[in-house]
Amino acid sequence: MIHKFKQKDMFILLDTNSGGVHIIDELTYDLLDYVEPPVEGECPEEAIRALSGKYPEEELRECYAEMVSLYNDKILFSEDDYEKYALASVASPVKAMCLLIALDCNLRCEYCFAGKGDYGKGRTLMTYETGKKAIDFLIEKSANRKNLEIDFFGGEPLMNFEVVKQIVEYAREQEKLHNKNIRFTITTNGTLLTDDKIEFINDQMHNVVLSIDGRPEVNDRMRKTINGKGSYNAFIDKFKKLVENRGDKEWYVRGTYTKYNLDFTNDVMSLYNEGFEQISVEPVIANPSLPYALTEEDLPAIFSEYEKLADNIREIKSSGRFINFFHFMLDLDQGPCAIKRLRGCGCGNDYVAISPDGDIYPCHQFVGNDDYKMGSLNDGSFDTDMKQDFARAHVYTKPECKKCWAKFYCSGGCNANNYTFNKDIRAAYKLSCDIEKKRLECAIVLKAEKMMAEAE
Repeated sequence: MIHKFKQKDMFILLDTNSGGVHIIDELTYDLLDYVEPPVEGECPEEAIRALSGKYPEEELRECYAEMVSLYNDKILFSEDDYEKYALASVASPVKAMCLLIALDCNLRCEYCFAGKGDYGKGRTLMTYETGKKAIDFLIEKSANRKNLEIDFFGGEPLMNFEVVKQIVEYAREQEKLHNKNIRFTITTNGTLLTDDKIEFINDQMHNVVLSIDGRPEVNDRMRKTINGKGSYNAFIDKFKKLVENRGDKEWYVRGTYTKYNLDFTNDVMSLYNEGFEQISVEPVIANPSLPYALTEEDLPAIFSEYEKLADNIREIKSSGRFINFFHFMLDLDQGPCAIKRLRGCGCGNDYVAISPDGDIYPCHQFVGNDDYKMGSLNDGSFDTDMKQDFARAHVYTKPECKKCWAKFYCSGGCNANNYTFNKDIRAAYKLSCDIEKKRLECAIVLKAEKMMAEAE
């Protein structure tokens, strides 16, 4: 399988199975329209007839002969070596857990997938006792895995910060007893940050996700306080202080763009100009009937905007400055392990979410969906059949993904989004797929340019 595209006056060829990226000339680009595996023999006469008015016949035949050589060297239309891993796919020990420490929030973000904080379950906070059971569950279900991850999520985790601290303290005790290494992450809107909280977070959290949508007016249109006011001024200086004191530990700002800000490059640049160099701005996932939702008619504008964003990032880096836009991160050299490429985040398999009442779900986006309740910390139940089903939800059991050139980069997309829009975790959500593929193309071009520059 191959994918070819044009961008920035460059002709790019991706060999899907090998991951090889090649910058090609226009002749090769055009000729590939008439080439299918097995690539052998002489140049197809159909290609000669169609392209001889644009290119000399001799050059077409020479180009095709080079393709035959590349095919024989397993560089072009390379074989799929990953499906054998998929067929042997089995459930893995749990290694990551999302703690819904607060099903409550002091903001009322318009697009919030979590029902503005309570996931439709009522506004509750996790107790320390439930948190301890969650740590015990993770240690037990992690088997021989040493490195574990816990994400404090909400709602707004800072509304229950004393319990966050208690859980961290308990986990630090348990990791020593069980030879584990636990890395914590916290996701926050920042409005409740204080100096003491910043100090604790920077000391104990391996990663911090700071929620902000970009320009003040864009943020405040969607991310409002309970009384309907904008939230930007309530957190921006606190975010800056946290980042300033974070040292070399991981963090990033995470925003959402909607139909209201299809010019989201300006939001990325606004965040960058505020001093935030680690940035993620993602498309809203919402019912198409909602006024802020993205729809298929927005795709041309979104595609153009990603190219504009790539231009901005290209300019920043060419001047010797640093910026990291998460959705343009791409490793063309090695990439993630085979299993990671096949099934992505591990939702419902090696990753689970725990609600304040101790219920277990495949991930935070399934919380409140009784059809996907996997068990409870209170009675020790855990649906291993459902866990196995999620383990088998990979690019080879998702029909649209199996034949997609981007499958090893998006790993089958988001199971929760697939379920939300198609009622099937294996039915890819097309709008998200189209956006992801455009981001990948931009990322490939940026990476290819960097590799060319380094080779000169």
